[in-house]
Amino acid sequence: MSYSIDAIAEDCYEGTSCLINKLGIRDDNKLKEFEAAITLAKASELEANPITGNFDAAHYKAIHKYLFEDIYDWAGEYRTINMSKSGTRFTDAAKIAERMDACFKRLRDKDFFRTGTFDAFINNIADFYQVTNQIHPFREGNGRTQRLFITQLIRYNGYDIDFSTMDTDELMIATIQAASGVNDNLVKRFSESIVK
Repeated sequence: MSYSIDAIAEDCYEGTSCLINKLGIRDDNKLKEFEAAITLAKASELEANPITGNFDAAHYKAIHKYLFEDIYDWAGEYRTINMSKSGTRFTDAAKIAERMDACFKRLRDKDFFRTGTFDAFINNIADFYQVTNQIHPFREGNGRTQRLFITQLIRYNGYDIDFSTMDTDELMIATIQAASGVNDNLVKRFSESIVK
């Protein structure tokens, strides 16, 4: 599903919607194929050897940088344009750093969700997923970064998840609903997918 952005040509080759990339690929479909192959390989590497960090904004950005550094100069950097997708308007670019800092402060203040019941953990993970999705800090690659970070956070808490078993359409619908304030479906997706 494509994005709607305020400056459609921003970060793109002139006259195209293809993002400027390190390989000079100017065909959007070819770039998507290359990007998918590279990030799949790098995500597999991170599954086996996760990036160590403090579950903070720097950790989140480091995952994005690792996934996309072979493709984009701005890998690991917050986006500079405003974006929306499927009727959801993401955080204004000027407020991303502030919102990310607040999100990770909350995570730290809640002791990385280590205390409380399993149901409370599920609710916190669903909320964190929704908030980071709503912020959408990067120009491209938000979902891939988000899933790797959250998988690492879930495993840090002694649980596990395999996002590949989740129905991507159902997850997207649940995320859109959560952006409108209805978290039930997103909580259900995680409660069905996180194992003790």
